[in-house]
Amino acid sequence: MNAIFTTPPRPFDVTALFPQLAPLARTATRLHPRPGSPTVQDSHVGGPLLWPAGEPWPYCDEPHDSRASQVTRSPDDVRVLRRDLAAATKRLRLDPGAPEVTPEERANWERLKEGRPWFDGPMPLLPVAQLYARDIPFPCPPDADLLQVLWCPFDHEMAHPKTALFWRSSATVTDILDAPPEPPIVQDGWYLPEPCLFSPEQVTDYPHPGELSKELRDQLDDESRWATIDPAQYNAYADDPGELYLNNLCTAPGWKTGGWTHWSPTDPVDRACPECGTEAVPLLTIASSEWDGGSATWIAEEDRPTPGPPPLGARNGNFTLISITGGNNLQLHVCPSSPYHPHIELLQ
Repeated sequence: MNAIFTTPPRPFDVTALFPQLAPLARTATRLHPRPGSPTVQDSHVGGPLLWPAGEPWPYCDEPHDSRASQVTRSPDDVRVLRRDLAAATKRLRLDPGAPEVTPEERANWERLKEGRPWFDGPMPLLPVAQLYARDIPFPCPPDADLLQVLWCPFDHEMAHPKTALFWRSSATVTDILDAPPEPPIVQDGWYLPEPCLFSPEQVTDYPHPGELSKELRDQLDDESRWATIDPAQYNAYADDPGELYLNNLCTAPGWKTGGWTHWSPTDPVDRACPECGTEAVPLLTIASSEWDGGSATWIAEEDRPTPGPPPLGARNGNFTLISITGGNNLQLHVCPSSPYHPHIELLQ
């Protein structure tokens, strides 16, 4: 696992203002992915999987739209460009007068800017995340202690990557696949995760306003209730106190397991299991950022801004360098009756 990250306490105790929220509290686990060198024995993003050598690697056989990508590059092309960008960012942090681009970086850009020829065939899936139950709490079937998430690195009909879940008992994997296939091209590089280790931290989630009763929603919109708290915490939201709850008090942003579903821009929709009809529960949120301008109170204490340009990915906590459809989250839900039932993908 990675270093420890600590979410600051919420600006105030929202259940003191709205006691009806107290029984609705759920525990979520913020994952705080940060750059690292994960192994098959780690919980991580974008690293090697504990994949049995004798099990076929999964492919996407659906058609892929060549118009979906501005530039198609190989995974290695993306890694070269990211390496150069990270080197330039670090160089300018240490010396603002340093050259913005070195001759080697310029040569790499000229070589790779046109992208790769289109590939029309079955696409090997990319590893996205691996979670061990020993490290991170998540809904897990009784015969498994390991969750592996892979996806196709291209948009599909819902304008996001199509995911596949694999549940395993890690103790049964003794012969490990050491060189899985990679897709020859990826969509713009946004769906190639940068290897990161997790730093799990448990926090408390409350429901999105759209999942509350009308009575409680009306109370959240009642300015007189909010006026009893410190004006410094309220004034920025005086015209819409519900935004204070939405951005800073209910659902934690970023990569996480469990908790409540984050809804934006759509209102809550049905999450019935496709197989048995049971309401699916949040499994994993794959996030394009860990915070934004409206949710700065969620920035971990260890991530507070320092003078100078931020490291690559640090501006909004997007250390995985994933960007889903312009900065959204992909939330995976599973059936509590059986995680082996087909899972649900929500783009929010």
